[in-house]
Amino acid sequence: MSKKVRVGDKLIGKNEPCFAIAEIGINHNGSVELAKKLIDIAVSAHFDAVKFQKRTVDVVYTQDELAMPRPNPFGETNGDLKRGLELKLEDYEEIDDYCRRKGIMWFASCWDRDSVDFIEFFDPPCYKIASATLTDDELLKYTASKGKPLLISTGMSTLEEIDHTLSLTGTGNVVLYHCTSTYPTDPAEANLLGIRAFMEKYDCPIGYSGHERGITPSVLAVALGAVSVERHVTLDRTIWGSDQAASLEPEGMFRLMRDVRSVPVLLGNGEKTVYESEKPIIKKLRKTFSPASKC
Repeated sequence: MSKKVRVGDKLIGKNEPCFAIAEIGINHNGSVELAKKLIDIAVSAHFDAVKFQKRTVDVVYTQDELAMPRPNPFGETNGDLKRGLELKLEDYEEIDDYCRRKGIMWFASCWDRDSVDFIEFFDPPCYKIASATLTDDELLKYTASKGKPLLISTGMSTLEEIDHTLSLTGTGNVVLYHCTSTYPTDPAEANLLGIRAFMEKYDCPIGYSGHERGITPSVLAVALGAVSVERHVTLDRTIWGSDQAASLEPEGMFRLMRDVRSVPVLLGNGEKTVYESEKPIIKKLRKTFSPASKC
């Protein structure tokens, strides 16, 4: 697999720096100020982009679903919660300006056509296809029609469903992400060798979208060949919100990027060599080799 996908001023693909996405999602809890703090963490940790989620509530959910009782900080129903978590146009205008000033890309996973049109207003560098919408043919084709790269997550999806999705989108402008859609993900269900399987099967860059506790699976994913990694970010994993527990706090974000960036250096080029730094140790520790004399 040698294809590369350009997102903004970055290339995603083999022999390129790992493209790192800080998933803010709905961890902003409906607050632009909290969203800015999460953007600041991503910038400080040297992530390449931040990602949000955008829904048109009355389109994505039925009226019965919205009317279901669900006490939350915004009210007493599921609809109160879903509407409370949606940022408004002026909120995204503020976020767009803030990201430009901070020098970091932003984009979103859009759960319906109206949301695609909403985000398209900001001319995003790409679109994320959430695992939950991978089987929504109409939404896939509509998002692809915008001509932007598609970053596709594959949680809770069969190979047949993934193949069908790629038959609609093609692979020329796609990054495919290995993913398990549980929050947080049990280590026994991370199945990281799926990354290698994807690399053998699909002619596009392969990434990893993780929801595990800690950073080890994400670092291993990059060592296995993932060219992009996405992780949720939070200020505090214990605060209210459905995705907070599967997110990384600031220290975790910094450690993740430290270790991800070290992977290419640690792997090296695979050629066995004696380094200059080892030569003084040879003189100090090794005995001089002398062939055994013949009788």
